[in-house]
Amino acid sequence: MKPSLRLFITGLALIAVIGTAWFYLKAPSVDAALVTRGLAVEAIYATGTVEPVRWAKVSPTVTARLVEVLAHEGDTVTEGAKLARLDDGEAKARVAELAARESFLKQDMERIDRLARSEYASRQSNERAKSELGQAVQARAAAQKRLNEYFMVSPVSGTVLRQDGEPGEVMQPGQIMFWVGEPKPLRVTAEIDEEDIVRLSLNQKALLKADAFPGQALVSSVAEITPKGDPVNKTYRVRLALPDDSRLLIGMTVEVNVIVRETPDALLVPALALDGAHVWVVKDGQAEKRAVKIGVKGAREGEILEGVAEGDMVILSPPKTLSNGQRVSATIKPQP
Repeated sequence: MKPSLRLFITGLALIAVIGTAWFYLKAPSVDAALVTRGLAVEAIYATGTVEPVRWAKVSPTVTARLVEVLAHEGDTVTEGAKLARLDDGEAKARVAELAARESFLKQDMERIDRLARSEYASRQSNERAKSELGQAVQARAAAQKRLNEYFMVSPVSGTVLRQDGEPGEVMQPGQIMFWVGEPKPLRVTAEIDEEDIVRLSLNQKALLKADAFPGQALVSSVAEITPKGDPVNKTYRVRLALPDDSRLLIGMTVEVNVIVRETPDALLVPALALDGAHVWVVKDGQAEKRAVKIGVKGAREGEILEGVAEGDMVILSPPKTLSNGQRVSATIKPQP
């Protein structure tokens, strides 16, 4: 072979090697994951609060200064037990004032009644005196009954779960001072969007997540669905039963996932791999865009009904500049 021809062939081979190397060096690096099989779960999400099944909030019905706290957190109380005493000084003075007026009007009525029998007073005067006395009796009885409102009493038997307010503070009607109830059993109360409520039914399984127990899924079930929704917030109240050995505490906030459908052997891809109704598959080192039919779509994974097979490699968070057939350098990332 002539030296010039050999040199020409060598040059072509060198160009081919350089071109191939450039092609691979320019291939973008992407993170990828394998299509797997597993449990696909469709759930309705909400947030809820842990509370006792039997409990009551206690607040004053009058504005007055708190004088004495008679029951404290952790105390066991019976229905009707006194929990706190408010300053009733003014109320007692009012009762005394009305009692004095009642006594005066009673004496006045007796005097007019005697005069009426002797025809020294008119029948009209007698009737008016009786009417005024009757009004005074009713006013004094109402004021006497109102004195009871200066003692806060428990509407149920149970344990004082929480007590707010210290002696000296002025308490207002509607201001909750006591939470009284049974520590067990507990439930979770959640608000479900009206568009999802029709998919719920009693005894459906639900999974709960709480910040106090990271990485743990706590099991519960739908126990009650409020018949009437809130037209302003467009939600329905749902209560979920908790087992007696639940580690959740009263007042904790939890994430609620009510299970509406489960597919035990579904094809799953990470949610990051879904690009609308498509995924990008790495085949022979090249990116291939495929249309897929999506089933259940969760926060972490999506179920694929058509378009990929188990073991296919899909690109996570595919770049916007990615094109069909483009060479890529894929690194499989383990999924949580």
